[in-house]
Amino acid sequence: MKIIDGKIDAPKGFFATGLHAGLKHTKKDLGIVLSEVPAQAAGVFTTNQVKAAPIYVTKEALSDGILQAIIVNSGFANACTGAIGLEDAKTTQQYLAEKLGIAADKIAVASTGVIGKVLPMKKIKAGIDVFNLNQSEPQAFHEAILTTDKATKEVAVTDVINGVEVTMAGVAKGSGMIHPNMATMLSFITTDAFISNDLVQEILSEKTEVTYNQITVDGDTSTNDMVLVLANGLAENPEIEKGTEAYQKFAAMLDYVSAELAKKIAKDGEGATKLIEVEVTGASDSLAARLIAKKVVGSSLVKTAMFGEDPNWGRIICAVGYAETLIDPNKIDMWIGQQQLLKQSQPQEFDQTIMKEILANETIKILIDLNVGTESGKAWGCDLTYKYVEINALYHT
Repeated sequence: MKIIDGKIDAPKGFFATGLHAGLKHTKKDLGIVLSEVPAQAAGVFTTNQVKAAPIYVTKEALSDGILQAIIVNSGFANACTGAIGLEDAKTTQQYLAEKLGIAADKIAVASTGVIGKVLPMKKIKAGIDVFNLNQSEPQAFHEAILTTDKATKEVAVTDVINGVEVTMAGVAKGSGMIHPNMATMLSFITTDAFISNDLVQEILSEKTEVTYNQITVDGDTSTNDMVLVLANGLAENPEIEKGTEAYQKFAAMLDYVSAELAKKIAKDGEGATKLIEVEVTGASDSLAARLIAKKVVGSSLVKTAMFGEDPNWGRIICAVGYAETLIDPNKIDMWIGQQQLLKQSQPQEFDQTIMKEILANETIKILIDLNVGTESGKAWGCDLTYKYVEINALYHT
């Protein structure tokens, strides 16, 4: 697998663009992704019982496993907007279908922004009408999906599958209300691989558990979370089949793209200054390892300690203990960076000067060895800062 400098339109046959339609004051707020041909598609969505209208509309569009386009607006979540919200999401599909000359039920709809506000449909329609379809501008799409994000988040890779070069690219947004069980987190992945929607769905569901669902910024699961994968087959590789080397290569590509996007979302948490990575090893099973890792990285006390650059391992061991999984409290080893803090649950002397340097880094890695098994898991998050409170205290206004 090779990492390339590419955006969401890097795979063959994809187009993307975005613009300012007036949903936000000045920044781009409406974007589309289009495949030249209908694509095999898969999706994972929020588990919040209160779901935004685009979730229902996109699930319906995805019911046959085929999509050809995605439209995303930022500024308005179109959540808790009742029947009119559903109607507006479907009307958005229809507007774009007429613009692109494709079937409306092959268009996914996504929204992110303030909950409870009805979409300004005149602005949506006007924006769709002026989309320039003559030149792909993927950076414009990457910018159009953002809300409080400080930066765009993208990744692209290639690999040779069944003798043919296949490309995969992903873009995401997410900064606050991030605690996926699939926050507001949106992720879109394109590939020119030839693979069935059933296999894409199987791999996406599996990889979501160990990537997107292992990040947390603030413990809140959004109404609008969505991850979509479109595979249009234009690489013309022999069809990828389950259990083959080709299947493993495709799965590795999707795992890498998803993990990189997940980490970029965690790093760009609202007000964040540090990415925190927690790895748990020696667990009784992989689920236990992932649960503990996410508990640690989601602990407000751990997050504030990392912001304050304080090696307070007591907060970490506390989070391990309340994760409600099998551990032996007398066998735990722990490190921050290369500095060991605990051995068999006993405090260890460490170099304060080196620790200070470790905690000053933008990325802080915490390793916890439970010493009760052979399984492992990771989770990613960010520190909790004064700026996070400021952003969310003023978000609506």
